[in-house]
Amino acid sequence: MTDAPYSPEEFSGESVESSAGFAGVPDAFQRLWTPHRMVYIETGGQPEDCPFCDAPSRTDEEALIVARGRTAYVLLNLFPYNSGHLLVCPYRHVPLYDEATEEEIDEIARLTQTAMRVLRQVAGTDGFNIGMNQGRIAGAGIAAHLHQHVVPRWATDANFFPIIARTKALPQLLGDVRASLAAAWPGVE
Repeated sequence: MTDAPYSPEEFSGESVESSAGFAGVPDAFQRLWTPHRMVYIETGGQPEDCPFCDAPSRTDEEALIVARGRTAYVLLNLFPYNSGHLLVCPYRHVPLYDEATEEEIDEIARLTQTAMRVLRQVAGTDGFNIGMNQGRIAGAGIAAHLHQHVVPRWATDANFFPIIARTKALPQLLGDVRASLAAAWPGVE
């Protein structure tokens, strides 16, 4: 039973549900069910194999790859902070920035610049958070494989939802975001 203003179909497998039909005392909160997050929760965010080594062997659509370069590639973050949250990764399994080759660093920088241009063109981005967390203690989710975050930001993207409900509302499906960014990506040098 739901008295939410949206149908479950609008959330592609997720649903919003009122507490009115729950056992116990109902409250005023709606619940946003996100069962796809169980993979992240059950693994502690740590996949068995390196996802950044595995991704290039899959199709772009399966791996959410937006663009491929010679030494590095760009893909969508599977657990994004915002729609269009991209990761720029070297193909080589290397954990730290100072262990990357000059060619990898140069291409990561060029792909990051292109990512910014494409996100401004496709999504009207107002700003960016760009950075690398080096090592687990510094917050790297996948510490064993270097990756740079390119997080698009908009003047209107911050609200109470992440602070109060620890939930991030993402208005676009990952596959749709990947398709639009990949279509706008200029030819790889």
